[in-house]
Amino acid sequence: MKGEKQAWLLFLCHIVLLLVSISSSSGEGGNESSNEREVYIVYMGAAADSTKGSLRSDHAYLLNSLLTRSEKAVVRNYRHGFSGFAARLTKEEADSISQKPGVVSVFPDPILKLHTTRSWDFLKSYQTTLKRQHNSYTSSNSSSSSSDIVIGVLDTGYGFKSPFSFSTNILSVIRIWPEAASFSDKGMGPIPSRWKGTCMKSFDFNSSHCNRKLIGARYYPDPSKDEDYATPRDKDGHGTHVASIAAGATVSGASYYGLAAGTAQGGFPESRLAVYKVCYKYSCPGSAILAAFDDAIADGVDVVSLSLGAISGLRSELRYDSIAIGAFHAVERGIIVVCSAGNEGPAPNTVVNDAPWMLTVGATTIDRDFRSNLVFAANQVIRGEAINFSPLSNSPNYPLIYSESAKASRATLDGARQCLPDTLDRNKAKGKIVICDGKDPSYRTDLKIQAVKEAGGFGLAHITDPNAPEASVYGNFPATEISSKDATTLLHYVNSTSNPVATILSTVAIMNYKPAPIVASFSARGPATLSKNILKPDIAAPGVNILAAWNGNGGGEVPKGKKRSQFNIDSGTSVACPHVSGLVGRIKSQRPTWSASAIKSAVMTSGLAKSIVNHRSLTPH
Repeated sequence: MKGEKQAWLLFLCHIVLLLVSISSSSGEGGNESSNEREVYIVYMGAAADSTKGSLRSDHAYLLNSLLTRSEKAVVRNYRHGFSGFAARLTKEEADSISQKPGVVSVFPDPILKLHTTRSWDFLKSYQTTLKRQHNSYTSSNSSSSSSDIVIGVLDTGYGFKSPFSFSTNILSVIRIWPEAASFSDKGMGPIPSRWKGTCMKSFDFNSSHCNRKLIGARYYPDPSKDEDYATPRDKDGHGTHVASIAAGATVSGASYYGLAAGTAQGGFPESRLAVYKVCYKYSCPGSAILAAFDDAIADGVDVVSLSLGAISGLRSELRYDSIAIGAFHAVERGIIVVCSAGNEGPAPNTVVNDAPWMLTVGATTIDRDFRSNLVFAANQVIRGEAINFSPLSNSPNYPLIYSESAKASRATLDGARQCLPDTLDRNKAKGKIVICDGKDPSYRTDLKIQAVKEAGGFGLAHITDPNAPEASVYGNFPATEISSKDATTLLHYVNSTSNPVATILSTVAIMNYKPAPIVASFSARGPATLSKNILKPDIAAPGVNILAAWNGNGGGEVPKGKKRSQFNIDSGTSVACPHVSGLVGRIKSQRPTWSASAIKSAVMTSGLAKSIVNHRSLTPH
């Protein structure tokens, strides 16, 4: 036996040595293999001539040296708004290039993340007032309902054709869904002659999907990603949502399966829209973001809107920050750059996109609350926060159980209370509404829904002390979030009754909810990590449970008996950002000679809500 063991160990040693040998030989040959290289961004400062797209001599020299090595070494080239490129390099090559003349910084391609109707009414329909002001500055013989302002959105792409109308050129770092009603060009005038952008073709998108509203659509393919994302078309919905908030046309009869019903419209419906798809499955390479900035500057956008950014704590210093670099050169050319602040609040120093030349936007609530109440016993009601389309009856006829009483034999009591996976006994939970403890905020309500479903439960009452009115969407499953105070009353009922019963009501919208606005709990807080002297965010706007256009494939679970909605309800500083993008686009149309800094000052010093609600003129101080 001992001899066999020694032989076995000797065999394993040979295998290890062989693997090490293979790895070493692979590494030696890997210096010439693009598979062994990572994408680095080489930033070289200002461009030579943005109008001609020519290269500086030092820029051209570095590119030629890389292309001589391999035709596929260079991933992207930046030459309009600034100089530089993205290339597949080894660490040694990157270090060497960083020492070359004209190179400002070299850094690995960062992967950034997206920062996931009633809002404009809540802001007192500032559009009517500002449009009245706008008309006083516009030629009286103008018959067009469109503006030459272009808003560019950098996001996940373009969505479906919408009745929304745009006249400001908006850069969108998103994908879009062109069939959305919010992107209709009805009544809009010709595309501005100064526009130099394009609508790129793909397997499911061509120039016919663009119109006088959507005047530009670009995407930045990554060979290592799913080919389904090699298109300007929105696969996720996020880009369509934010673009329609900024510039969507007016659409009557909008709702999310009957919730938040009304007329939907963007902040500047007359503006034009240009979308730049830089994200793939919610991952957004910095090299693609820089390429979109470079193109947007050359295309002629007026506003850039970015609902994405780094994770707080992992953000880079300015010379390695893709968004800060791109925004700097855009603002240098008079383009206003509006960015989301991030969703990692309420802790301090969590704000991202905090470079001083950006307009950084936090999120607030509006005066609408979505309630899914729990009814128990003799029609006693506990307030619940959620968006669901519960199929349960309004009468409390369903058995109710506290999750610890449904504990599986091998589960811990604490695990069962929190409805962790495999902690509930199906024989005890089946056919019941389960009450789960939510003391661990890292274990989300939607994960507990899955645990309750697997145990055969009919519904979930989650004790989470919800931050009203920040309601989450749970589809057809009867789930709601209740406060710990109300949970005490509910658990007393359960423990003192032999056959406790309850029901969870389908969601209803409560209007004129107070207090409002308040800063959303998730909205990132300042001050900036870049410098304690920089106070960020600059402004806050509606970002909680906002209805807007969505792509034709998404929008969550479809309620039984309903057709898929062309709208969705979403929250985040991602949603707040385009509210401000639409506003600054309108200001730009009224004050075309104002600089990006003057417009930023006007928004900050007069206040977004104050200027709209009180109908005050927007004048920089």
